[in-house]
This record gives sequence, C-alpha cells and structure tokens, in this order.
Amino acid sequence: MADLYTYENWSDTFPEFDSKDETKGALSALRWAYDTYGDSIIYASSFGIEGIVLIDLISKVKKDAEIVFLDTGVHFKETYEVIDAIKERFPDLRIHMKKPDLTLAEQAEKHGDELWKSQPNLCCQIRKIIPLRESLAPYDAWISGLRREQSESRANTNYFNKDEKFKKVKVCPLIHWSWKEIWRYVYKHDLPYNKLHDQGYPSIGCEPCTAPAYNVDDLRSGRWAGTQKVECGLHES
Repeated sequence: MADLYTYENWSDTFPEFDSKDETKGALSALRWAYDTYGDSIIYASSFGIEGIVLIDLISKVKKDAEIVFLDTGVHFKETYEVIDAIKERFPDLRIHMKKPDLTLAEQAEKHGDELWKSQPNLCCQIRKIIPLRESLAPYDAWISGLRREQSESRANTNYFNKDEKFKKVKVCPLIHWSWKEIWRYVYKHDLPYNKLHDQGYPSIGCEPCTAPAYNVDDLRSGRWAGTQKVECGLHES
C-alpha cells in the first residue's frame, strides 16, 4: 500500500480526516500513516510542546515508534531533561540522538568560532539539515509537529505533504491545533514538558539562537531574534 503513497509516486489522493473530532484528525492521521508505512516512518522531534503532544498520540498508535532528535550539541540543558523524562514516561519508544558529523570544535576549526552568528544558515545546514537527511534516508515518510497557526510559512500545511527538500512524504497531524489546545492537552494528560516554556520560550531550538518571544502574536519571534532568519531550513523547499 505504501507504494501508492511515496514521494516518487505522489498523488493528491491522500485521505481526509475529521478536523472537528477530539484530536482534530491527528489520531486518525497517525493511525493511517502507521498502517500505511509500518516501519518506514519516523518522527523527527525537537521535544518542544507540540512534540510532547505528538509523542503521546503516537504512543497510542505505535508504542515502539521510532523518534529522532537532532542533537546539535548546543541545546538547552532543559531540552535534554525533558527527553529523559519522556524516555521514562514512554520506555518502549525508540529514541535516536542524531549528532552531526562535525563536533563543535571541528566546525569552529573549519568555519570559525560561533558559526551560528556569522553564518547561521550554514550552521543549520551542518548541524540540522544534513543529519536529518541522513536519518530519513531509510524511510518513506516522516512526521512533523507543524501547525498552521505557527507562522505564515506554515499556514498551508496539510496532513500529508510532498517534501521537496528531503524527497519524502511529510505527515503533519497537528495542523488544526491551536496553541491553547496544545497546552490543554498537556495539562489534561499530565505530560512532562520543557520548563523553558514557563519562562517565555514558546518555541525552543538551539540555545545560542533562541530567546524569549518578544511578540505575543508571534510564538516564534524569539528564534534568531534580530535577524531576517525565521526557519532552520528543515521545513523549507
């Protein structure tokens, strides 16, 4: 069945799901995705608040699902703490910590110190995009926590998307969820989450490139603050 729904055999015949049900179609989309792709799908998680919701939903569908975390080497300690908490809460999940080929010292020697300041796009390429491409290579599809309300660039995201960057099918179950609904779910199910969310960080990435949000209407305004950069490149064509 998955042969009908790959990047190479892309069509617009993916099923639609009821966006008004209890999980706004997320659980149905995940069930369909795992039924279709089996072991050929992986969730790439940053372990932000959307990721915590997705992990809980995924665990209801496939207890031993595979998850990859892009361990750039410059994450907040609180991010590693929540990963440990998730491992304890969901011990059957297979969580892979994917590191870049270059250590921070090797990167500094080759490109200069604090590359995230001088060439942030190159830094993301080395520490995020290339590692994710390597991680996704064996799979037909991957899951992402994108929501339509997060930013203008994500407003047209569908449950199933043709990912031109990684040549995969990208599954986005949370497209219809609001920020309030994400938090309501976390509190209802008493899920662990990154404590930086309580300190003004709605969106959390690498420590050098993440600050508290300065615009309450833009949850990602603390990412690469003071620059024109708005995405790490994982979700750009």
